Amino acid sequence: MATGKNAVFFCSASNNIDPVYFELAASVVEAACKAGYGIVSGGTVKGCMVTVAATAAAFGVYHRGVLPRFMKGLENPALSEIQWTDTMSERKELMRKDTCLAVALPGGVGTLDELSETFCLAKMNLYPGRVIVFNYKGFFNGFKAQLETFVETGMLGGEELRKISFPETVEEFKELL
Repeated sequence: MATGKNAVFFCSASNNIDPVYFELAASVVEAACKAGYGIVSGGTVKGCMVTVAATAAAFGVYHRGVLPRFMKGLENPALSEIQWTDTMSERKELMRKDTCLAVALPGGVGTLDELSETFCLAKMNLYPGRVIVFNYKGFFNGFKAQLETFVETGMLGGEELRKISFPETVEEFKELL
């Protein structure tokens, strides 16, 4: 991995999504690249991971992809480095390694899994980075509301909720970098 600051991106692996999500991924990754971040992702040729890889490559930024061995053949050729794991759990752990920023873009249940685990680790001070949830057009409003319910019921401390941000625009995202 390149030295310096690195951001891990969690995003959709589906190709059957509105093209606006691919455009959004490109804009957000571009902002991270211009802010000097190296990029880490799931590294496949599926969904928004393609856009993450293409954008990092377009800006000449180091991009590490982490894939479980059962995804052999799906690795993106634009990656600077590929790291293989045996399980999805190992994949999530290795994706976060050496990063100081975790960004969840709109995605499915895999993205939610990666986001939830990373935020849980951050609240326990086991992930040292910041967690940003790109809440484009309210995509993550349900998740945000559930976290607020946790706070209201005492299941989560309000100070822990400050470890996660929900920008809704690329400009708001840039202000967090």
